[in-house]
Amino acid sequence: MKQKLFLVIFFIICITMVAACGNTDEGSSSTSNEDAVELEMYSWRTEDRSAYEEIIAAFEEENPDIKIKFNPFDSTEYNTILTNALVSGTGPDIVQLRPYSGAQTIADNGYLVALDDIEGIDHFDDSYLEAAQGSDGNTYGVPLSLNVGVIFYNQTIFEEYGLAVPETWEDFVNVSEELLANDIIPVAQGGRDAYLLSMLHGVISPTAYGGNEFVDELTEGSTDLTDERMVASLDRMEEIAQFLPDDFVALDDNDAQALFYAEEAAMYINGDYRLETFENNIPDIPIGVIPGFKEEGMEEPLVMDWVDSSYGVVEGSEHEEEALRFMEFMATQEFGQMFSDQLSRVSAVDGVTATHEIVQQVTEASETNSTPYLMLVHYGEGSPTTKTIFEDGLQGMYLEEITKEDLLEQSQENAERAAEEKVEEMEMIEEDE
Repeated sequence: MKQKLFLVIFFIICITMVAACGNTDEGSSSTSNEDAVELEMYSWRTEDRSAYEEIIAAFEEENPDIKIKFNPFDSTEYNTILTNALVSGTGPDIVQLRPYSGAQTIADNGYLVALDDIEGIDHFDDSYLEAAQGSDGNTYGVPLSLNVGVIFYNQTIFEEYGLAVPETWEDFVNVSEELLANDIIPVAQGGRDAYLLSMLHGVISPTAYGGNEFVDELTEGSTDLTDERMVASLDRMEEIAQFLPDDFVALDDNDAQALFYAEEAAMYINGDYRLETFENNIPDIPIGVIPGFKEEGMEEPLVMDWVDSSYGVVEGSEHEEEALRFMEFMATQEFGQMFSDQLSRVSAVDGVTATHEIVQQVTEASETNSTPYLMLVHYGEGSPTTKTIFEDGLQGMYLEEITKEDLLEQSQENAERAAEEKVEEMEMIEEDE
């Protein structure tokens, strides 16, 4: 009897020890989660929240000691929110950076950690890294994506009226005239937000001003924005007005998209990043893409593209080491592939192959024959920026408040003033150092 009692007691003790061990493991896991470093990550892409949550979950699975809080803001409010956070010293650990002058300004003012030595930074084309560099030549952001300016079109409408997909500006005009004749708005376009007009110019005008040859002359200083080739590009902007909605300058981008959704308009011009939005909102409407127009004598269209944002680490972050680990993750093909697949975007990471047919199309077109988004890449400096002066001038041109010649004159004057301001700013930074 005593032997049986001893065995029962021993068995109970063993069960208790196993349970205790189980509770200890659970407690350790909970403690581990509580002890994980939390990084705050700012973005202006509220529409990408669900995709980023999945991407971040993949990173956290491989790095259980790190938790990332994705905190996106409205795009139009983002710059102000970010600036206030950085200046006050209450900012996040990881920030999404506007490309080119946007990233450069923040880097030059000492708010970012240089990323030249992180693993994987060599996975990017040098031209992509230029969009996230400071005036010192160091890289301060991991490039996120390559954007392509495109013309979306409703395949059903084109088929219904027997329209061939336009390859040149002349083809585009002919197709648009045919659509007008059938009471279809050729292009859904808003102009209340002035940036939409510089985007429109960036997509339709490269073959008017001569593409990269003209851009090179501008950057070398052998010509300027008052060149007759820029005037020719604004002639094209005036010509397209007849194919846009009535009072389009009063419409915002949501209004324009609504016309496209309702199939009242056959085409819509913006960046390829709108593809995901369309597929989510109008999945039953077959969408095609025109990546650009062909130049005379060329077999491939001339495509306007640019690097759209990067992510950087805030100088002074208490968790710089962990934030840099996430930067290294963003430089991997694993991240690039997830980003491309989930958001239907062109990843900036070398070696990523898009699975979406349209993303493949615009990627190949961009790689074959591209030219930069002129106003964003080369005229994003100054306060106000020359890009802002240009696109505000386009609004005025359409409202007949300014001539295209005066528009270009004002833009050039601002570009010269911005260049002088940049020199003065760099001299002040060097003095402070």
